Amino acid sequence: MKALDKAKILKAAIRGHGKMTLFDRFCAGDIDEHMDIFLDIHVTKDVVIRAGIAIFQNIYHAPGTTLGAIRYNMFSRKAAAGLIKPETLPPTEGAATQHSLRADLQTRDWMLLQSMSLDPSDYGWMMADSIPLHPVRKNSRKNVYYKAGKHTRYQVEDEASHLDEMPLMMSEEGFENDESDYHTLPRALVNQRQQGLGWFLLGCWKLWCSSCCGWLSYMCCRKKEAKARNVWLGCPEKCEEKYPKNAIKNQKYNIFTFIPGVLYQQFKLFLNLYFLVVALSQFVPSLKVGYLYTYWAPLGFVLAVTMIREAVDEVRRCRRDKEMNSQLYSKLTVQGKIQVRSCDIQVGDLIIVEKNQRIPADMIFLRTTEKTGACFIRTDQLDGETDWKLKVAVACTQRLPALGDLFSINAYVYAQKPQLDIHSFEGNFTRDDSDPSIHESLCIENTLWASTVVASGTVIGVVVYTGKETRSVLNTSHAKNKVGLLDLELNRLTKALFVAQVVLSVVMVAIQGFVGPWFRNLFRFTVIFSNIIPISLRVNLDMGKSAYSWMIMKDENIPGTVVRTSTIPEELGRVVYLLTDKTGTLTQNEMIFKRLHLGTVSYGTDTMDEIESHIVQSYAQVSEGSCPAAHISQPAAPKVRRSVGTRVYAAVKAIALCHNVTPVYEPGTGASTETENAEADQDFSDHNRNYQASSPDEVALVRWTESVGLTLVNRDLTSMQLKTPAGQILTFDILQIFPFTSESKRMGIIVREETTGDITFYMKGADVAMGTIVQYNDWLDEECGNMAREGLRTLVVARKSLSEEQYQDFESRYNQAKLSLHDRPLKVAAVVESLEREMELLCLTGVEDQLQAEVRPTLELLRNAGIKIWMLTGDKLETATCIAKSSHLVSRSQDIHIFRSVTNRGEAHLELNAFRRKHDCALVISGDALEVCLRYYEHEFVELACQCPAVVCCRCSPTQKAQIVMLLKQHTANRTCAIGDGGNDVSMIQAADCGIGIEGKEGKQASLAADFSITQFKHIGRLLMVHGRDSYKRSAALGQFVMHRGLIISTMQAVFSSIFYFAPVPLYQGFLMVGYATIYTMFPVFSLVLDCDVKPETALLYPELYKDLTKGRSLSFKTFLIWVLISIYQGGILMYGALLLFESEFVHVVAISFTALILTELLMVALTVRTWHWLMVLGEFLSLGCYVASLAFLHEYFDPAFITTPAFLWKVSLITLISCLPLYIIKYLKRRFSPPSYCKLTS
Repeated sequence: MKALDKAKILKAAIRGHGKMTLFDRFCAGDIDEHMDIFLDIHVTKDVVIRAGIAIFQNIYHAPGTTLGAIRYNMFSRKAAAGLIKPETLPPTEGAATQHSLRADLQTRDWMLLQSMSLDPSDYGWMMADSIPLHPVRKNSRKNVYYKAGKHTRYQVEDEASHLDEMPLMMSEEGFENDESDYHTLPRALVNQRQQGLGWFLLGCWKLWCSSCCGWLSYMCCRKKEAKARNVWLGCPEKCEEKYPKNAIKNQKYNIFTFIPGVLYQQFKLFLNLYFLVVALSQFVPSLKVGYLYTYWAPLGFVLAVTMIREAVDEVRRCRRDKEMNSQLYSKLTVQGKIQVRSCDIQVGDLIIVEKNQRIPADMIFLRTTEKTGACFIRTDQLDGETDWKLKVAVACTQRLPALGDLFSINAYVYAQKPQLDIHSFEGNFTRDDSDPSIHESLCIENTLWASTVVASGTVIGVVVYTGKETRSVLNTSHAKNKVGLLDLELNRLTKALFVAQVVLSVVMVAIQGFVGPWFRNLFRFTVIFSNIIPISLRVNLDMGKSAYSWMIMKDENIPGTVVRTSTIPEELGRVVYLLTDKTGTLTQNEMIFKRLHLGTVSYGTDTMDEIESHIVQSYAQVSEGSCPAAHISQPAAPKVRRSVGTRVYAAVKAIALCHNVTPVYEPGTGASTETENAEADQDFSDHNRNYQASSPDEVALVRWTESVGLTLVNRDLTSMQLKTPAGQILTFDILQIFPFTSESKRMGIIVREETTGDITFYMKGADVAMGTIVQYNDWLDEECGNMAREGLRTLVVARKSLSEEQYQDFESRYNQAKLSLHDRPLKVAAVVESLEREMELLCLTGVEDQLQAEVRPTLELLRNAGIKIWMLTGDKLETATCIAKSSHLVSRSQDIHIFRSVTNRGEAHLELNAFRRKHDCALVISGDALEVCLRYYEHEFVELACQCPAVVCCRCSPTQKAQIVMLLKQHTANRTCAIGDGGNDVSMIQAADCGIGIEGKEGKQASLAADFSITQFKHIGRLLMVHGRDSYKRSAALGQFVMHRGLIISTMQAVFSSIFYFAPVPLYQGFLMVGYATIYTMFPVFSLVLDCDVKPETALLYPELYKDLTKGRSLSFKTFLIWVLISIYQGGILMYGALLLFESEFVHVVAISFTALILTELLMVALTVRTWHWLMVLGEFLSLGCYVASLAFLHEYFDPAFITTPAFLWKVSLITLISCLPLYIIKYLKRRFSPPSYCKLTS
């Protein structure tokens, strides 16, 4: 579109004729997308367009600038009537600045209207002095003026509004936009009318109070903003600001906050707070209803156990932190090397890190002992990848003759402010003492992030980020105290019981007529009925969880399993979403070359010997002087059909050259360093060679070429050497390398063979990227599909021969593009693409990433159990998709929807609508697209994704993994479980309701941070299906039975008080109450932790049984009410029976009722048990024996003469029979006519 046409459209929009298509697109979308349309008519980002449509300016004030970046929101031609009155700038701008800004805007507006052939005098009302400037409202979440299918009178009607008219789900939530806010005209007018006395008295006061509160909260809660920095080499004292201390701290408490912190964590739960208040009330004489030890002993026991457990965990964390912070490193100073602790390292220090030593802080790589000027580092604890990464030293400092020369130069590093992204870095290295000054750009290849490990050589770096500003700390979330869903459910039930307790106490006092000291009686009744909420509930549950944890660790079928958080084992039985890492979790991260396809012939693992024979034969001909591929070396040679041997030779040679792999030689035993370095170029022995690369696929390809006879023996930054089957060394000069990126999906290399001088451009990549680059063929798409269905990772290999003139022309254009200051990536890509035309297709390779043992049956087991599995990985999209297919995470019958890359709100809207039309398909989405969707359509995206049978998120950062877990918890209210094995999975594991770590090749960081640690992925099946089921079922039964035990005795107390004139006198006192909750009933009740409804084999054979657990039917208000009714029935029978049958003395009532109560509890345990264990039987008889033995000593409560009479025995037996027999009959009838699902399977 020409500039004149653009001006006409703008002019038409100003005059209000026709639809404002161009402007509305500009207003509805991001300003950066459409700004190029207005550049030719003198409208830039710092000019406010005033042309008949009202403009609100959302102003962000950046430090050091006058106005900052101005973003725009335009609306409705209705505002063109001049309804907006002049207003001042926000108070943050001074008067002089306002005047200068308005003058600048007025001048630019005048020029704009003149350039469009308009009379500025006709539009004087639109000058800068009349334009209101509104600051953005920071916390805006939803735009109420964009409703699906609805338009307000002030909404723009344009062609771009079709996005709002398209419903994005069944709901009409509208768009969520965090970046802009829409101020409407009526609201602006109303605000102007409020400037009166009433507004001053009410609104002004309210505004003043809110401003003061906001200022106070800001001052108290503000965090120091991280900034970019200049770091002088070896001069920490030159730092402009004070930076965080480089100390690792995982402790939750210190010596002063331990006791208050633990007490707060305990008493913030309603249950414990209630017990504390009841126990404190017994210090008041008028409220005392029993002995102090009956209330303080159980509470003190609970707090003591909790504090001891927390203290042990805190000591362990302290020891680990102290060990990490005390590691010694060599610091380079003017006087030489000194030893410093890791926690004492500062920004600007020059630190020397030896091989296999952890990097203590984020550094810029200055020098290395490797002569290539590069080194390898291991990043498994940062990004979860076990492959080594190649890092390059700053060229200026690497060229210095000696290490001490770093202090003889005047240089500094400019580093951007601390970022979350571990895959990018922007900075500059500047040396001022040279003429001219040396400037060198820094990128991710020049960085050494903390928590990585040096794998080769010794490195020297300057520290740029320390402590909490390092990438590893920024991507790690702090551990939080996890509370299980069952604990929350029990907490709600205890609140309901408390309400019932208070109501019952009020009823007792009300029936008395509120006479006398009724308030004191009310509190005494509340204390008397405190058994409704038994304190033994917390004790029994905690001991039960410890027992479950012990059983998990002692299970011989899952050896090596460790329970690190013993408070949430029942969470394993409630999992709905399982979020898993890929590398090292589902896969072993060991690539094996499986297939080579040449178009007409295919080679598998059983025919690799044929390839080896072709290679031996081809290089034998080369040594004789007749190269089998000589006729295709020249670019102008005519096309002829080549033999199979020639094609195999060309394919293997291309695979051996087109990569970024470096051979590493381990030193021999007893050899000195000098000898190793001296012989490194000559001795290429196979026994101590190891390959390192950023991709395991490339290592697998190079290992395969070695197995067929062509071996990579040496590589540096400028050349590589191959060894033929005959032992001859071939040298190739590396002219250019084009690394793999997620956007290009391919990598290339240009090499020159030293002997012949031939220049060849090799390229390999994904089929979607290479399909349009290679020459026409009729087999590539079909074979790629066949290999993908087998779960193989495919790579297409091609080549192109270049003449010297062609390469020189390309090199000049390529170097010129790299020096460009504007759009450098686009220009470089365009130059490279000029070579990527009509390339010769050589072969198609298939590599298999070996899965962990029994991954496929385990995933199938979990799917059948109703668990939805999401795979979150930092790997590229193609790799993640292949693993999802090969592991059967996505079944063969399911379609896969690959969510295309989106960059703005409009694209995300359209793509989500396209995805909404798909049914029963797996979703594959990249981290960048996910971030855009969550920014604008968080609720809609999660709702759509949760309907998918499987979701694969690739290129996810550690923070994004944790964010996905939090979204699922917030939007679905279901329990999540995260499993991973690397340091990059720690945030995800800690964010999930239940975190599982695998102790594997990537270290122990995930294992130590997880709630449960296993050794293999297949163990998760038994962990969830068997132990998760048992823990949840047992805890639910135990919790409800303990509450029943308190409810039944409280019912008896209520009946007793109602008969004896509603007097607040306890029925049982002293040791009877303590013994009832401990030795008389504790062993049988606690034996419920051994109960089991189905055998482990049945639970694994029928995983569908797990679905019932996620519905929470074992512990619900329905089951709770059933137990309440049982308690009321049994309590009433026991108390009324004892009152009817007692004889002359009141002590007989206590003896009969309490004995019947103990027998009833023992029989109820037997009624609840589903699978008997010998310890259960022992517990029953042990408790009964303890009670019978105590009768001989408790003369205060029992009459020895009465309890030995037959009358006592038959009365107790009759009451117990009446209280329990109906329940046994009901249970039999229920199992007979409506058995549970597990009974059907076991029968």
